[in-house]
Amino acid sequence: MKIIQITDTHFSPKKQHFNGNWAPLLNWIDSQDADLIVHTGDLTVDGADNEADIAFSMELMRQLPVPMLIVPGNHDVGHYPDMHQPANAERLQRWRGLVGGDRFVEDSGDWRLVGINALLLGHDSDEEAMQFDWLQKVLQERGGRRVALFSHKPLFVDAPDEGETGYWGFRPKPRQRVFDLIAAHDVALVGTGHTHWAWQGKYKNTALTWAPSAAFVIDKLEREMPGERRVGAAVHELNGDVRSEIVTVPGMVAHVIDDVVHEVYPWDAPPEVAA
Repeated sequence: MKIIQITDTHFSPKKQHFNGNWAPLLNWIDSQDADLIVHTGDLTVDGADNEADIAFSMELMRQLPVPMLIVPGNHDVGHYPDMHQPANAERLQRWRGLVGGDRFVEDSGDWRLVGINALLLGHDSDEEAMQFDWLQKVLQERGGRRVALFSHKPLFVDAPDEGETGYWGFRPKPRQRVFDLIAAHDVALVGTGHTHWAWQGKYKNTALTWAPSAAFVIDKLEREMPGERRVGAAVHELNGDVRSEIVTVPGMVAHVIDDVVHEVYPWDAPPEVAA
């Protein structure tokens, strides 16, 4: 099975800064003979507060030549309770109503594909508890299949035993719960987005891939992270094992968010930029 993972597309009918990357990405996907597309979130610029962003972006997704599975990102449904735009009932309902769900499970041959809503983790909420119950169940019932797990946020940024990383990684408590499930259920791949860095590594016996954003890279607004600043996609071939490749897609522009953050995300712009 050949899966193309796309992520962090950041589409919007109003803030159109990154929309031009869709045509070359779609053309490249058309040439790849993939079986499935997995979108690991931040579909939108600001679907967390703008229904039109989600509706517009889903219209673009319907142009894909093969089926797509999708999980939301923080710009789609919000983030931690103590952050700008917390993931709450209203934002989750908006996403679910327009997209159809915020997690998935899909079987293909010897593989079970699972997608989780990473933005629920760290809330200590009923929604988080229900998702963990669901995740444990779909892993326990995999019937001997190997597992590829997809999430918007990476499990960790620098090290598996790191502490709180704020915006970027999982919080330590839910991270450990996911680690325990990975160890118990032959999770061969974890594919994520969010960081706007492209990186491949391992956690014990599990391959890790941070797919590159299809919209922009980050220069000086955030610290250096593992990997490379690239714009493109990731390709996963699941046979007896996992083979993943990070691809720089021809024709896509590596926009630099630093240059336009005051227009796209003014609440995240440094004061000297936002002024």
